[in-house]
Amino acid sequence: MDKDVYISREGLAKLKEELSLLENVKIKEIAKKIAEARDLGDLSENSEYHEAKERQSFMCGRVLDLKYKIKNAKIIEDCVRGNEISVGCKVNLKNGKAVISFELVGSEESDPSNGKISVSSPIGKAVLGKKSGEKVTVITPAGESSYEVSMA
Repeated sequence: MDKDVYISREGLAKLKEELSLLENVKIKEIAKKIAEARDLGDLSENSEYHEAKERQSFMCGRVLDLKYKIKNAKIIEDCVRGNEISVGCKVNLKNGKAVISFELVGSEESDPSNGKISVSSPIGKAVLGKKSGEKVTVITPAGESSYEVSMA
C-alpha cells in the first residue's frame, strides 16, 4: 500500500538529483569496480569484490527507496493560515514560560537541530490537526509533557 511522502519542492528536487546521480554515475562506477575485482581472481577470498557487491546492493536499495518517495511525494505548500496545524506550519509549544518553536515537515526533511520536526514524530503527531490555543500531551522516550499549541 502506498503511503504519502510529505516533502517540500526543494526536498523533492534533492531526491531527484540523488536518484539521477546514483543511476547515471554511481551504479556504473560500482559495476566497473566489481569487474576489476573479479579480474583479480578467486572471488571467495576477494575482499574488494565482496565490498563492491555490498555497496552495489546498498545503492540498488537506495534507488528503489528514492523512486518510491518520488512517486508518492506530496508537495508541502506553505502553511495555509486556517484553524488547524498542518504539514508546513511553524508551531510554538508553550509549557509554562518555556517555548519550543519548530516547523512541521515530512519525515524525509526532518532535522530537529534546525527546528524541523517530522509529522510522524511524537510531537508532530500530537500537534497535527490541532488549533491554536489547544492543549496537547506529548509522550516521548523522556516522558510525558503538556503544552499549549499556537501557530508561529
